Amino acid sequence: MAGQVIVLNGAPRSGKSSIAKAIQESFDGIWINLGVDVYEQATPARYRPGIGLRPGGECPDLESVVPELYAALYESIAAHSRLGLNVVADVGHHDAYSKPLDCLVDCARRLVGLPVLLVGVCCPIEIIMERRAASAADKGYVTASPDDPAPLPVRLWQEEVHRPGVYDLEVDTSLLSPEQCADTIRRRLEQGVARPSAIEQLADMSAS
Repeated sequence: MAGQVIVLNGAPRSGKSSIAKAIQESFDGIWINLGVDVYEQATPARYRPGIGLRPGGECPDLESVVPELYAALYESIAAHSRLGLNVVADVGHHDAYSKPLDCLVDCARRLVGLPVLLVGVCCPIEIIMERRAASAADKGYVTASPDDPAPLPVRLWQEEVHRPGVYDLEVDTSLLSPEQCADTIRRRLEQGVARPSAIEQLADMSAS
């Protein structure tokens, strides 16, 4: 039997990693985290941030490898699932590069036929900015200033990460703790995913 896949998509500091940790700690079975932070550590330094490249087309010289990296990550997710391992992947999909790359629909195609729950992790930008300010300085997060309370890179993430906004479930981490989000996801899995699933809908966009 294929392992369950949960894809958590949202902006940086929206709470994806905390939800992934809560899932690993509380769900039955083995849950492998194959998210953006894990994958960045495996990416050569000269190609970083790799799939974590921000919206805005600011590094077009790195964009050529992004589709390959995403494809490899999602093929790995699929391979784990086919071997019966559960996977939680926290990612930040967008298509606001210097030119469209269509990574999300290509990734969706690679997971068709597997049990996948695609979850939108939402959080108001005011809370995002608070979390960025509280993060360790060595994380390199863009933070607010008196003259710029919501810098452009942060606004772009908020605007672009949920396009086209096709999900099986959405959670708001300003309202729910990571554990509560995990419980919400668990209940949705127990209820089953409506057909066509979000992944199937996205894969159809790719085919068309």
